Amino acid sequence: MMTPDSDRLIFVYGTLKRGFCRGHYLKDQTFLSDALSTADYTMYDCGSYPGLVKAESGGTSIHGELWRVDSRCLKVLDEVEGVAENLYQRGEIQLIQPEVTEPVQTYFYQESVNQLPVVGATWQ
Repeated sequence: MMTPDSDRLIFVYGTLKRGFCRGHYLKDQTFLSDALSTADYTMYDCGSYPGLVKAESGGTSIHGELWRVDSRCLKVLDEVEGVAENLYQRGEIQLIQPEVTEPVQTYFYQESVNQLPVVGATWQ
């Protein structure tokens, strides 16, 4: 059982990945592996960053990274991702690879995606 202070597994798929503009927020955390979600999601191009949503139909497996983060980092990530402003909300995501037994969370985009182009499986 997770307590509010326990480490969490986080799946990142865009600007928080290694080598991207916000990757430095994870520099003191533990990179576990490259990861792949189940084919239940759609990633949209929001301009300079992607937005991930649960697909209503015809989803895609999303390529990303799996990290173990501490509660301090999670608070920072929530701020960076605009959780308080309802830009993103943290929620559970299902992975194909790697196989994990504990819950994995990611940041789901909360605004309208109606006019946004679909990115595909990988944010470049």
